[in-house]
Amino acid sequence: MDTQPNGQAAGSYEERDHLALRSAVADPEVEPRVNPQSAPAPTSPTSKRASLQQLENAQKKPSKASKPSSEASESSKPSVVPSPAANGPLPDFIIERNRLFDDLKRKRDAEILEKEKPAINVVLDLGVDSNGIPRPAMPVAAKAWESTPGSFLRHVAKDVSADVVIAKVNGKELWDLDRPLEYECRVSYIPFSSAEGRNVFWHSSAHVLGEAAECQYNCLLSHGPPVDQGFFYDMALPEGQGVKESDWPPLENKASKFFKEKQTFERLHVSIPDLKKMFGYSKYKMYYIDNLLPPEGSTVYKCGTLVDLCLGPHIQNTGKIKTFQIMKNSSCYFRGDKDDDSLQRIYGVAFPDKKLMAEHKKFLEEAKERDHRKIGTEQELFFFDDLSPGCCFMLPNGTLIFNAIQKMLRTEYHKRGYQEVQSPNMYDAELWKRSGHWQHYSEDMFSLDVEKRKWALKPMNCPGHCIMFGHRERSYRELPLRMADFGVLHRNEASGALHGMTRVRKFQQDDCHHFCTQDQITSEIEGLFDLLKSVYGLFGFPFKLKLSTRPDKYLGDIETWDVAEAKLKEALDGFAAAGNGQWELNEGDGAFYGPKIDITISDALKREFQCATIQLDFQLPQRFELEYMTDQQTSSKGKEDNASKGKDDDASKGKDDNASKGKDDNASKGKDDNASKAATEMNASESKQPRALGPGRARPVMIHRAIIGSFERFMAILTEHFGGKWPFWLSPRQVLIIPVTPAVNGYAEEVQRLLRSNKLFADLDLSGNTMPKKIRTGQLQQYNFTFVVGAQERDSRSVNIRNRDDKDTQAKGDLVALDEVISQLKALKKERRLINRI
Repeated sequence: MDTQPNGQAAGSYEERDHLALRSAVADPEVEPRVNPQSAPAPTSPTSKRASLQQLENAQKKPSKASKPSSEASESSKPSVVPSPAANGPLPDFIIERNRLFDDLKRKRDAEILEKEKPAINVVLDLGVDSNGIPRPAMPVAAKAWESTPGSFLRHVAKDVSADVVIAKVNGKELWDLDRPLEYECRVSYIPFSSAEGRNVFWHSSAHVLGEAAECQYNCLLSHGPPVDQGFFYDMALPEGQGVKESDWPPLENKASKFFKEKQTFERLHVSIPDLKKMFGYSKYKMYYIDNLLPPEGSTVYKCGTLVDLCLGPHIQNTGKIKTFQIMKNSSCYFRGDKDDDSLQRIYGVAFPDKKLMAEHKKFLEEAKERDHRKIGTEQELFFFDDLSPGCCFMLPNGTLIFNAIQKMLRTEYHKRGYQEVQSPNMYDAELWKRSGHWQHYSEDMFSLDVEKRKWALKPMNCPGHCIMFGHRERSYRELPLRMADFGVLHRNEASGALHGMTRVRKFQQDDCHHFCTQDQITSEIEGLFDLLKSVYGLFGFPFKLKLSTRPDKYLGDIETWDVAEAKLKEALDGFAAAGNGQWELNEGDGAFYGPKIDITISDALKREFQCATIQLDFQLPQRFELEYMTDQQTSSKGKEDNASKGKDDDASKGKDDNASKGKDDNASKGKDDNASKAATEMNASESKQPRALGPGRARPVMIHRAIIGSFERFMAILTEHFGGKWPFWLSPRQVLIIPVTPAVNGYAEEVQRLLRSNKLFADLDLSGNTMPKKIRTGQLQQYNFTFVVGAQERDSRSVNIRNRDDKDTQAKGDLVALDEVISQLKALKKERRLINRI
C-alpha cells in the first residue's frame, strides 16, 4: 500500500506529469534567501507524495525534451533559447504567442456573447460563522454564461468576502471568480486561509514570477506549480546561464510592478493545433502538449505578457498579491531526468497581507531549527551515503526510536487481533503483471534478471498479502483477517526527488490489509478509527478525516459502491457523534477501485501531513481470485440463508463484472487521472478473466490501511514535531548520570547498571569536564533527565534529578530515592506519557 500522501494541487498540466510530481516539486521547508549555485538537481519533494495510481499513470516515457515533435518543427520556429535582453523589447516569440491568444480570445468572447443566457438557479453556500454555526444558504438570481461567482460577492458579508480567493462549484470543481457559470449549481467560496485557497494564490503568484522571468531573461519556461510553502518556476536561460542572487531584486521589482497593474487572469480553451502554434517555440511546452493534453485541447491563462498552459483556476487579478519574495534558487533537471536538460529553478512566496509574510518568515526560522536532517545529525539518529542514495543508515539512537514505535504498534496489534506476517522482498514479475502494477509502474521498481526470469523488489505489500490469503482454503469464520507486515519496501525514486527521510528509496511501513465480508466493513472501519485515536494521541497529533467517494471513472457496479460508501459514512458519523470532530466529504475523489478515507495530522507548527489512508478495494481480490466459503458452504444441504447469500453474492457479482465494464470505457479515459488508473487495472485484466464463483463462495473485501505510513517519513515528522525533545518512552537518551567527583564514580556506575537492568537507557559522563559543562552538554543533547550524584546521594542511595522540561530543576534538582526513581521511570515509559515528569 502506498501511504505516502500526495498531492500537488491541480494547476498546470505540467504538475500532472508523473515525472514532474516525482522530482520537480519543492522543499516543504523552503529556507529563506539561500543561493545554492552548484546544486545538480531539484532540491527536494513536497511532504505530500504522489499516490501509487498517479505514479502508475505516466510510465510510458515519451521522447526527451531535446527532441521536439516533427509537428512542432513544421509549424513553429526552432526550439532555441532566445538571446538575452533583460530590459529591452519583448522577444518575437512572446509577441506572436500573445497575438494568437488575443485573436482566439476575441473569437471566444464573441461566441459567448451570442449564446443564449437562460435563467439558472444558483445557491450560495457560505460556510460557518466564527462560532462554527452554519450560515443559511443564499439563493441568487443568475444567468448561464453571464453570471460569475465573483458577481455574487456583493450579496455576501465582508467577513466572508474579504478573504475569498476562488470559488467552488457543487463542492467539486474550483472555479475562477470571473468565469461565467454554465449551469445550475451550488457555489461556495474558498479563502486564502484554506489549503485550496493558498494553492490557488501561490499558483497565480508563480505565473507572475514566470512573467517577470520572461521579461528579465527572455527565457523558456518549463513549469511553475504551488508547493507546501510557496511556489517555484523552472526555466531555461539563454546561453546556459544560471540565476544569481543579484538577479532577485530586479525580479521582485518587476513582480511588484505587475501587482500594482492589477493584471487580470484570462482563461481560454485552445485546440491542440492552435496550442502548437502558440507554444511551438518551446520544446518544454511542446512536451506537455504532445504527452499530457487530451485530443480536444485544453486551457491556457494570460496575465500581463505571460500566456501559459494551465488548468487553473486563478485569482481575479495580480492586485490581490500584496507582498512577494524570492526565497532561493537552484538548478534542476527537466522532468527530474538527469539525462535531460538542466534548468534553473526559482522559489518564491507571496501573501495577500504583509503581516502574513512576517509570520511566514518566523515560521521558516523555526522550521529550519526543527529540520529533521539537522537534528538527525546532531543527535546521531541517521545518515545517508552516496553509495546507497535514498537508503537511510539508521544509527543506534535512531534505531531505538524506530524500535519503540514498532513495539508500540505491535502492542496495539496484539490487543486488536492482528496477525503479523512476513512476505518476500522479491517476486517474479508475473505477480506484478497479475496485480496490474507492472504495466505502468515497472520503471519505478528495482528489477533484475535471475535464471532467465525477471524479478523485482517489492514496492508495496498488497499483492503478496493476496497470495498469502489465497494460498489455502478460507472460511467465513476466519474473517475478518487482519494481516500486518513491517517488511522492507523499495521504490526507484528519481535521484532529484530524494529528500532526507521524507522521500527515500528503501523504507518500511506499518502496512496492513483487512480481508472481510461486506457486512463487516463498518465495524472494521470503526476499529481503525479507534486505532488512529490511540496511536496519534500518543504523539499529540490532532487529525482530520475526509471521505473520498466514487469518481466519474470507476470500476464495479454502482450498487456496490453505494453500499460501501454508506458503510463508511455510517462509521464516520458514529465517530463524529462520539465527540471526535466532524469529517469532510470529498466527492468524486476516490480511487477508481473503491472509496477511501484520507487522514491528515497536524504537527507543532500547524503543518498538515497525510500519513494514513483507509482504502476499500474491490479489484485486487478479483484479480487474485480470492474467495472464501460462506456459511452456506458449511451448513446442511437444503438449508439456505438467502439474506447472507444475497449480500455476499451480490457484492461479488458486481466485482466480477468490473473488467468487462471497464474495458468498454477505456478509449475515453486516456488523459483523466482516475481514468488512467482504471485503464491500468483493465489492461492487466485483459489477459485473464477471474473464474466464476461457485455455490457457497464469495469474494472478500480488501481494506488497505497504514497508520503511520513509512517509518522513515514518520520519524522525520516526529523529529520536527518534537524539535528533538523526545518523549521519555521514545527517547534514545533518557538519563545522563553525572558524578560530582571521581570518589563517587563507583556509585554512578551502579546507578547506570540498575537503570539498564530495568531496560532504561542511561549514559554516564566520566569525562574530565567541569560539572556545569557536563550538565550543559546533557541539556544540549536533550537527555530527558540528568542525575547528579555526590557523596550525599551515594550515602542516602538517591539521585539529584534535573528535568529537561522543568526549568525549576535546572539550577538544583530534586533529591529522590533511587528505588523510587526507577519505579517512576518504568511507569513513565510503560504508559508512554507525553509529559516528561516523574
